Amino acid sequence: MAYPPADPVTQQICSTHVLQHPEPEELREAAQCLVVDADGKKIPFRALYGEQKAIVVFVRNFLCYTCKEYVEDLAKVPKSFLEDANVRLIVIGQSSYHHIKPFCSLTGYIHEMYVDPQREIYKTLGMKRGEGNNTPGTSVQSPHVKSNMLSGSIRSMWRAMTGPAFDFQGDPAQQGGTLILGPGNEVHFLHLDKHRLDHAPINTVLQLAGVKTVNFTNKSQIIDI
Repeated sequence: MAYPPADPVTQQICSTHVLQHPEPEELREAAQCLVVDADGKKIPFRALYGEQKAIVVFVRNFLCYTCKEYVEDLAKVPKSFLEDANVRLIVIGQSSYHHIKPFCSLTGYIHEMYVDPQREIYKTLGMKRGEGNNTPGTSVQSPHVKSNMLSGSIRSMWRAMTGPAFDFQGDPAQQGGTLILGPGNEVHFLHLDKHRLDHAPINTVLQLAGVKTVNFTNKSQIIDI
């Protein structure tokens, strides 16, 4: 059974930048920016959440091992859970659109994915560049990242070197974030990543969006709270 939709919130978790409700200036500006789908088609950002509530996850770059492992867990969210709650799940990267299909294939991700190649939305919504004072190795650790920094970085570099062209698939210094938006200009949740391990826990986001939560262990059992 799906959770009832949470009331809109203006406070975010683990970050300092807060968008104001109900129609923040930043979101109005970002709404006009274009995202690109896997076939190169451009659509307004607003089209992703204008008619339906959406969980929108901005990732660092497609070569980043932390992003790969986070998206691998997003891939475990069943479509039926989203459909029952009438919520879209969307990942946005900042590479060329040519990298979308290979990244989906690599991670097993079957939901919606787009890119913002010029990072216009990232910049407008205040997503930071660089690791700041919260560097990996601190007590803050994404529950969805299984690799340590050394092994993960080696695998990321290997993917870059063995790909068709040496390409970081986005700005390696760019951080991401997670929002729950819509329908319309509602901002239900905002989390801006401070560093590469500062992901919003997926079950927290699902619960706030009114979507059933998932057990991310190998058993893939449903957690019914």
